[in-house]
Amino acid sequence: MRIIHGLEFQTGSKEEKLPYDTPDFPYLASRAELNSFREPFVPWHWHNAIELFYMESGELNYYTPHKNVLFSAGSAGMVNANVLHKTQVQMHTEDSVQLLHIFDPRLLAGTHGSLIDKKYISPIITASQIELIALSPEEPAQAAAIELIRAAFSLSEDELGYEFRIREALSRIWIELFQMCAPLLQEKSQAKDAAADKVKGMMVYIHEHYAEKISVRELASSVFLSERECYRVFQNHLHMTPADYIRSYRIQIACQMLAESRVPITEVGISCGMDNSSYFGKVFREATGYTPRQYRRKWQDKNII
Repeated sequence: MRIIHGLEFQTGSKEEKLPYDTPDFPYLASRAELNSFREPFVPWHWHNAIELFYMESGELNYYTPHKNVLFSAGSAGMVNANVLHKTQVQMHTEDSVQLLHIFDPRLLAGTHGSLIDKKYISPIITASQIELIALSPEEPAQAAAIELIRAAFSLSEDELGYEFRIREALSRIWIELFQMCAPLLQEKSQAKDAAADKVKGMMVYIHEHYAEKISVRELASSVFLSERECYRVFQNHLHMTPADYIRSYRIQIACQMLAESRVPITEVGISCGMDNSSYFGKVFREATGYTPRQYRRKWQDKNII
């Protein structure tokens, strides 16, 4: 199991980079020591993998476009494939540790269009109404699924047949989740959330052009939307304005540069699209609680570079 203290994202997007040991077996087990992350949150992102998790300790808020759920120690959940989501650690004294199974749906489905895919996998991963599943240990049926998720982390990678065993464990978990989702799947199928794809497209545009001046008109035009629609889809999916997201992304890049490089602070601001040093210092402090110099000293003194 990998120990992680932060996430990596694909260049130019906020699709999470998943370091599978081999593309021939797209599965990753990890232990996220959340209090060791540079920030108490993971920003909006997505991935085409399924995210199954168990909260070993602490509390973690999950946000999706239409949900906000607090997961406490002993609870578990699933984030569906390609769903925009972010997380926020509840800042308590207790360490927050999250165990995660990350896997490509093909691991269970096999060949695209197979009977298993059509009958059990695609109905869930294509259901726009299923963004986030929350499992509580206080509900007997859900407690059984939680125990399956937790127990699967105890499988040894060195044991003969590990790949078979982990796929079997994930299949058992999936059947439990499939049964829980049955009422939702019986509802009239919702249309694909095309607006979510528009938001992702605009996020990618921002990630590629954050060092430049970005107008809402340019941003909206990049995905063939009107300015009014641009504001609407950002508010509906990310619960912020386009300008808020541009500013937050620039601060994320600045944090990374300050912690991982010796680039002069003025140049950091310029590189992040904020060429006014006083403005950069103001918005950085508002966002992080530190001046850029204090932030650099804090993280480089901890050798997190």
